[in-house]
Amino acid sequence: QVQLVESGGSSVQAGGSLRLSCAASGYTYCMTWFRQAPGKEREGVARIYTGSGNIYYADAVKGRFTISLDNAKKTLYLQMNSLKPEDAAMYYCAADRNGGVCGFINDRYNFWGQGTQVTVSS
Repeated sequence: QVQLVESGGSSVQAGGSLRLSCAASGYTYCMTWFRQAPGKEREGVARIYTGSGNIYYADAVKGRFTISLDNAKKTLYLQMNSLKPEDAAMYYCAADRNGGVCGFINDRYNFWGQGTQVTVSS
């Protein structure tokens, strides 16, 4: 089992920045940030393979968000810059241990954090 604990969510004005953190309790193969706004499907935002460091972003956040991983601390980060009102959502950290190709499919991930709320005002 892997426990994931997110932090860093807050309320900011459009154009502002936030950094989210996700502390993992054990080994993961890939880690991904998802988000879910009210009335919308949960969507993948960014993912990283913890071994290779390969990173992928959703088109909506490319150039504004940066995912990173401190392997020693087993902590995943999401630096969010130039925030827009449409970025407002509950942000979740998810982890997989199965190997293979990770994607932005919710069912792929075995472990989820409790979420951290991001609010962006215009």
